[in-house]
Amino acid sequence: MLSENIKAIRKSKGLSQQELAIKLNVVRQTISKWEQGLSVPDSDMLISLSEVLETPVSTLLGETVTEAEVDNLKAISEKLEVINLQLAQRKTTRRKIIRWLLVSLCAIILMIFAALIIWSSPYLGWDYSDPETAVLGVAFHSFEWLFVRVAPIIFIAAIIGIFFTFKKE
Repeated sequence: MLSENIKAIRKSKGLSQQELAIKLNVVRQTISKWEQGLSVPDSDMLISLSEVLETPVSTLLGETVTEAEVDNLKAISEKLEVINLQLAQRKTTRRKIIRWLLVSLCAIILMIFAALIIWSSPYLGWDYSDPETAVLGVAFHSFEWLFVRVAPIIFIAAIIGIFFTFKKE
């Protein structure tokens, strides 16, 4: 893939991300994003990248292309469009997974609250003269005390997270 090829060729030429960035007149973070597959260079930048790395664009894209120069630009643009679509699909999938994890977290918090309300702290009536019962009772009480104070904050944060994971169009 493009990101892996950029990184491998840059390293084989003995260039750091910073050195490559300087030669391309971009910031180092741009090179890092390209190498991580978080973004892709546009067609003009891809051509500049191939010149700086002294490597054909076809090699950067991972295949050999033997078409005319005009067709090369079109092929590069099509490849970049495919890569951008793949990145957008990954982002959408990640967003959906995070949303459903947050929804699940909210459901779990609500179920635990319901269980705590239904059971209404039965450990308060236990005989604490037995050390094992005392330790277990303190553990239950500590969990309930902490949960009742922390869970609403987590619940509200999860609701806000769900809201922000909906795609803005």
